[in-house]
Amino acid sequence: MWLRQAFLRWLIPAAFVLPLWILSGWALFGRNGWTLLWVLLMAMPAVFVGQLILTLLTRSRPSVRAERALSWWDVIGFGVWHVLTIAVGLFPGGAFGWLLTGAVAAAIALFWLQLWQLWDEARGSGIRIRETVDWRTPHGSAPGATEPDPEVIVIEERRRPD
Repeated sequence: MWLRQAFLRWLIPAAFVLPLWILSGWALFGRNGWTLLWVLLMAMPAVFVGQLILTLLTRSRPSVRAERALSWWDVIGFGVWHVLTIAVGLFPGGAFGWLLTGAVAAAIALFWLQLWQLWDEARGSGIRIRETVDWRTPHGSAPGATEPDPEVIVIEERRRPD
């Protein structure tokens, strides 16, 4: 559980740290000026915006907000994408193209994974609401009433223990 919570806390800082890693990787590993142009105009904004979009999709899921932790699919997906992004920032000679392709593919797969999980949770939310809603009149059944009043709906909120 602590690993899933740590990944959730890492998502926002990752939007800033990963693009800076790509820039500092360019400086540390001595690439040419044209590579700097690619880093500044494409790689850094793409990683920044992509991470923010994926973070918003992830944090919008009810299960993530309730548990304050990512799912294991999220941990695997973000882990793979972040490792590949860090590897791209190392600018290895022959493997750069393969790592870049892998990082882009991982980001796209992670985007679809987030949409799938969000859709799956949203689709099942109606069932969960019907199971937890108490369809009684206010403050229990009224004395002498045989059926609940159809014009009054009471929804009681039940908190999960943290």
